[in-house]
Amino acid sequence: LDTIRSTFVSSVGEYVNEFERKIAKYTGAKFAVATVNGTSALHTALLLSGVKEGDEVITQLLTFVATCNAIKYCGAEPVFVDISLKTLGMSPESLKEFLDKNAEERNGYAYNKITGRRIKACVPMHTFGHPVEIDKIIEICSEYNIDVIEDAAESLGSFYKNKHTGTFGKFGVLSFNGNKIITTGGGGMILTNDEELAKKAKHITTTAKVPHPYEYFHDEIGYNYRMPNINAALGVAQLEQLENFLKIKRKIAQEYKIFFDKKGINFFTEPENSYSNYWLNAVILDNKKQRDEFLEITNKNGIQTRPVWTLMYKLPMYKNCFKTDTPNAEYIEERVVNIPSGVIYE
Repeated sequence: LDTIRSTFVSSVGEYVNEFERKIAKYTGAKFAVATVNGTSALHTALLLSGVKEGDEVITQLLTFVATCNAIKYCGAEPVFVDISLKTLGMSPESLKEFLDKNAEERNGYAYNKITGRRIKACVPMHTFGHPVEIDKIIEICSEYNIDVIEDAAESLGSFYKNKHTGTFGKFGVLSFNGNKIITTGGGGMILTNDEELAKKAKHITTTAKVPHPYEYFHDEIGYNYRMPNINAALGVAQLEQLENFLKIKRKIAQEYKIFFDKKGINFFTEPENSYSNYWLNAVILDNKKQRDEFLEITNKNGIQTRPVWTLMYKLPMYKNCFKTDTPNAEYIEERVVNIPSGVIYE
């Protein structure tokens, strides 16, 4: 209502600034820049990390398609490594094996010896809100001068070793899509501890317009990635409920674990050294046949369940991307079912 009364409902307004400040404070990041969605936030972070056309960006092949799409927006190519069965996110062991086998140093950068492309960045994703072993990933990437950008789209409210996800790498990216733990309808956020990069992110996501009371002058190619004020106002209100949402999410997860333990079914729980938001709950069945039967029975009875995302290399636009051996991802794809995970608890 404040935004409507102020008439600033679109791309400018005080609630955008307030939402950024409150997200920065909650996560512990020094700076936060609001965007229209998580994909645009990731695209911006990749651009500001210097990812250029023809570069390669390492990521996991078990992820939502937006992770790879943002890489392609830069003209870069995804490289797929395996996931960890402990976290369902990027495996540090698979990452290290890929780099040790395929990367070589040239002029201060890592290059793929097979493709000849520069490996500029690495994008691990905190799957279903469960933190990856991000400290190990950053340590490995630092040996090769590779920037780490955390896809923390699903993990607002999740912590690894008492530090919020998205605050370990050069950038972190959050999403506030309608299905996330808090929502702005559609929205994203870039997290960084670098003041200059934060200023640059704000500039290019607001069409690169040079500040002026009335003139329109743009000093570089920018993007209309601004979060509307009315969406930011919703985000500020949602943040007031976040701690309650997290308590409910974790309570539901606990109930699920007790229930599925009795059934002899593996309910996935937070990894070691982690505090997870349990954004999307998952069970791991014994095999693909059991998974398919679970999906059919639940959906026929009005319970919405779904399989995990199709592995990225199986999608037509990413089928020719460079990939390592990925037995863990193949195993998980055939067995995981996501189950209802809302914050309504009765």
